[in-house]
Amino acid sequence: MTSDSTQSDATPTESAADETERLRDVVAPIRFVLFDFDGPICRLFAGRPAADVARDLVQWLKERGLRGLLTAEEKQQPDPYVVLRAVHRRHPRSDLVVELERWLTRQELNAVTTAMPTAYVDPLIRTWSAVGARLAVTTNNAPCAVGRYLERRGILECFAPHIYGRTQDLSRLKPDPDCVERALRALGADPRATLMIGDAPSDYAAARQAGVRFLGYARNDRKARLLREAGAGHLVDSLERLSRVVYAIGDMKAP
Repeated sequence: MTSDSTQSDATPTESAADETERLRDVVAPIRFVLFDFDGPICRLFAGRPAADVARDLVQWLKERGLRGLLTAEEKQQPDPYVVLRAVHRRHPRSDLVVELERWLTRQELNAVTTAMPTAYVDPLIRTWSAVGARLAVTTNNAPCAVGRYLERRGILECFAPHIYGRTQDLSRLKPDPDCVERALRALGADPRATLMIGDAPSDYAAARQAGVRFLGYARNDRKARLLREAGAGHLVDSLERLSRVVYAIGDMKAP
């Protein structure tokens, strides 16, 4: 079963009760939850926009006489992971890529101190964990940065040791399903009982390839449009209702 076969999109006139019921249908069979990190859990670069980090990556290459590695479009990308993938495609597993990846990891670690938690996500994570779901992080970010952030928020125990992030093989970044598949294997998870929450088309693509259900978190119209264009069926613009639905389902299951 693929993710899009279990989803439907709410209409603008749909009532809150109808949307709650749709979320209940998505969540009820779920026993494993995979969170993307930057977006659903926090805004990692809240203190410094990701676009600035991407520009610094381009500048880093320029200072080494390597700016020509990128196309004009890639140089304008606001996403540092697009730049990283582009360099890796042209020089896979090279010392250049290793150095570039380490530079980006340092930026992510520095960003942890100013990262902003996504509204309602901490109680959602704690509730889902408390009602017995097994949680993992599946992300293109460095696992060490994810772990440091979760520890600062006091929610690392809800995930540890299941943090599956960027490896030295950058060809396996999402939309490749590698991090999702690693999580499924480690958790012993049935993909049909697994939900991934992500905010980007690459998250949806990875989830679909791995055969897990998908819920898109779209904090603005641009995110929603990109997810819908990618094929994501069910979206939420806030995690508040989802948190209440998870709590209600857990309460119903309690003895």
